[in-house]
Amino acid sequence: MPPKRKVDISPNAASANNYTDSAGDRANKRSRLSKPITNNFKKEVPPEQLTANNDENGGPAEAVKAESNDADPEPTFDHSRPEERSGIVDRRYYPAEMSNERCAQYNNNEIPRPIELLYKAIESTAAQRKVIRDKKEGDAVIHWFKRDLRIRDNTGLSKASALAKEMGKGVIGVWIMSPQDWEAHLVSPAKCDFELRSVKTLKMELAELGIPLHIEVIEKRRHVPKRLVEMAKGWGVKNVFCNIEYEPDELRREEKLVKLMLEEGVNFDPQHDDCVVPPGTLKTGGGKQYAVYSPWYRNWVSYLHSRPHVLDEQPMPSQNPPDFRQKYKELFDAMVPEVPESKRLTDEDKERLHHLYPAGEAAALERLERFLKEKIGKYKDTRNFPSKNSTARLSVHHAAGTLAARTSVRLARDVNTTKKLDGGIQGIQSWISEVAWRDFYRHVLCHWPYVCMHKPFKFEYTNIAWEYSDPHFETWKTGRTGYPIVDAAMRCMNNTAYMHNRLRMVTASFLAKHLLLDWRLGEQYFMLKFIDGDFSANNGGWGFASSTGVDPQPYFRVFNPWLQSEKFDEEGEFIRLWVPELKDIEGKEIHNPYAKSGTKAAAIAEKNGYPKPIVEHKFARERCLARYKAGIGRDTA
Repeated sequence: MPPKRKVDISPNAASANNYTDSAGDRANKRSRLSKPITNNFKKEVPPEQLTANNDENGGPAEAVKAESNDADPEPTFDHSRPEERSGIVDRRYYPAEMSNERCAQYNNNEIPRPIELLYKAIESTAAQRKVIRDKKEGDAVIHWFKRDLRIRDNTGLSKASALAKEMGKGVIGVWIMSPQDWEAHLVSPAKCDFELRSVKTLKMELAELGIPLHIEVIEKRRHVPKRLVEMAKGWGVKNVFCNIEYEPDELRREEKLVKLMLEEGVNFDPQHDDCVVPPGTLKTGGGKQYAVYSPWYRNWVSYLHSRPHVLDEQPMPSQNPPDFRQKYKELFDAMVPEVPESKRLTDEDKERLHHLYPAGEAAALERLERFLKEKIGKYKDTRNFPSKNSTARLSVHHAAGTLAARTSVRLARDVNTTKKLDGGIQGIQSWISEVAWRDFYRHVLCHWPYVCMHKPFKFEYTNIAWEYSDPHFETWKTGRTGYPIVDAAMRCMNNTAYMHNRLRMVTASFLAKHLLLDWRLGEQYFMLKFIDGDFSANNGGWGFASSTGVDPQPYFRVFNPWLQSEKFDEEGEFIRLWVPELKDIEGKEIHNPYAKSGTKAAAIAEKNGYPKPIVEHKFARERCLARYKAGIGRDTA
């Protein structure tokens, strides 16, 4: 078994002093209280090269230089913390890990959240922006496409088109590719490719309506707001629409754009569209944000039952005026760019993923229709079994915005025996509840934005002494742990850029609790691989599996991978597909071929080069419980 190691951390590293959040003037220094407790479980060896220098796919690497920052030059960072040295915190784009004290300030409503600042900017400028909108001036209206790469049921596009029609003008679509955003947000090569394919399809569909899609590459992410203002001025536009993205970076950018556009006499009008129910809408009886899914979901359902119009489809955009194409001819000629070199797929991967995931809105609707006709009725009973191919596989379309979550919920409701979202056919109820998780995690992200700043929702869990072993991490990534269900899942993901949700929980729990590796390494690796990468959902899943997040499993509940395997892949079909070394093993022994020495199963596994378990389950469980207990200073979750 590869040696464990600890990382020495210099208290309150000097690099933290270089950052002050725009929301306040308290430096984001690492807390004295959040220094991991010394690992006392066995003698340590000298530190190896640190984990997760994820420079593949444009992810962060250890050797991050200050001059690569997209900001004013700053002193060289010391990178003494494990979060920085292991590549979890990418200092090219982000400050040091936030302190526990500052997380508590967000938690206690002592500092404003990015979404609150955006709402304040929208509210404080509402009267001035209405004056601009009511004048109906300008030569066109812009809709800025982001993660809403579709024409149907698109709130921002629909409102932009309605205003343009009132004005007797047309709509200009804009899509911006920012390589730095893709790097900073750990967007996988598979997802980058899918988005570009979807943009190409969107461009053709818009052209049929006489709507141009202007496509532009902006290398520096901080230049995006200024360039959008220049576009509006250059095209004689007085109204710009978009749909809100809920990560802190994007919320702050939208807040800035509201003010920047207004200074130039332009109404910037961001819309809620990505969530079925906008963040901040649902509150507990005490007026607080929900941190547990079940009561939140009951409120979500009740809200939609009392306001069924929220699920109504947004009107399609109208045809642009006949002379619009001639007036803006050069905008129709925009070409879809090549993917940045750091995000390129191999030709083999490209061919495979193009076959597995057709891009664009039409493909999304076709896949949804097929699921509603063929699979949803049995969804509740079959959804946990990865070999059954019983899920919708629509997460890729929700993540890219080629399909609205609102559309999925509405169409599922419409094939049910009742209009009640929590009534009728069990499979439909269950699937709608799964789609609702997407909303829930976005609501959590907006209310506790520090989860997007390298901190767990339970920020006191920062104190747990995580491991940083390169060999263990590499073994987990490549599916060589000796736990067949874990290895099958990881190999499947590496090949298809997708993993069944049950297996996401099993593999995440294994990394955090069996290997005790910092869960943020796994969170990051999933994002760098998944074609359906979605920060809030991925973060929520890792929070659950590592017991550090909102609505988590208690830390003392440690998945037994062998039992999970027997329960959800009883015949070993999924394992045989992805771990061919074990395909000739018969019966239940496939789940743990080395359970007993001298057996036929063990002989087959050893002959075919399948590794023995990297860590013994009982030892791993006991070590995990002791480490968590020491880290949080108590026996309960």
